[in-house]
Amino acid sequence: MITREIRLAAQIAGVPALDHFAVATTEVDGQVLVRTDQIGLAATYLELMRADCTIPVPAWQPGQRVGVAAIGTVVRSDSPELAVGDLVQSMTGWSEYSAGPAAQYIKLDPITDPGHYLGQGPTAFYGMADVAGVGEGDVVFVSGAAGGVGSLAGQIAKCLGAARVIGSAGSPAKVDYLVNELGYDAAFDYHDGSAVDRLRELAPEGISVFFDVVGGEQYQAALRTARPGARFALCGSLSSQLGDAAERFPKPDHAAAQARGIRLLPFSCHHTPDQIAAWREHFGTWLDEGRFVYPQTVIKGGIEDVPQAFLSLLQGSYRGNVSVRLS
Repeated sequence: MITREIRLAAQIAGVPALDHFAVATTEVDGQVLVRTDQIGLAATYLELMRADCTIPVPAWQPGQRVGVAAIGTVVRSDSPELAVGDLVQSMTGWSEYSAGPAAQYIKLDPITDPGHYLGQGPTAFYGMADVAGVGEGDVVFVSGAAGGVGSLAGQIAKCLGAARVIGSAGSPAKVDYLVNELGYDAAFDYHDGSAVDRLRELAPEGISVFFDVVGGEQYQAALRTARPGARFALCGSLSSQLGDAAERFPKPDHAAAQARGIRLLPFSCHHTPDQIAAWREHFGTWLDEGRFVYPQTVIKGGIEDVPQAFLSLLQGSYRGNVSVRLS
């Protein structure tokens, strides 16, 4: 089978651009042939495109297909484990078709919206429930709250019993979205004045949990408004991924965290089957109970449109979990 795929043309050193990617034609063959239907996008993939990748997995090399989470349909199979028409998930990534051994694919239950399988729920749930240990009475601040992880993390905190959940976002429309659609108790536009002042206004007694996907100024604002013994679940640092953060943000004041007994809890976004199963169980229950909204943006297009969709995600153009549904 001849297919088109997106490869990394050059590893990224500064701000990512379209010329870091290239469309290539290749042949795929294997025990199972799968048509890619939907591809998940996440800001964390940018780290794997850098030469100085800090994630403890091999960075993608120039000429290599971008291999991220994708959902597809089996169109040919020589395996007793998968039949034609089965819905499967894999890490085959930015390609119109993929092929390989049956063990490369995870069979999924057919659901109305298979895009749910591509969401960043396991990261949000693990960070809130296991790392931060959110519970009754907590006052929670989520940075980047309108993104794929943050839009789920705030809702998870509410479902786990948090007394108040505050989010930051990059526009008035996203602030409105957080409060009126996702159930955040309060939110603010981080472009609108000092983040410290906004947090002091919205959480006058301080925050007890910070779920961070941004870093930079918002991380420091959380340090200055945290209660003694607060827990910081450090998921990402998007503010430093799109350029030279050292020139834009001062260094974090870890001395303040130490003096007030704040627990800094960085965690990985790579999950075990048990963590994924825990998320899906809670997600299904909360969805059925009407306590949860699944926020997502689905872009329709061809494989050649995926790089631009990824760059737009990094620039904050979308809300919720983002995927591309291939036409």
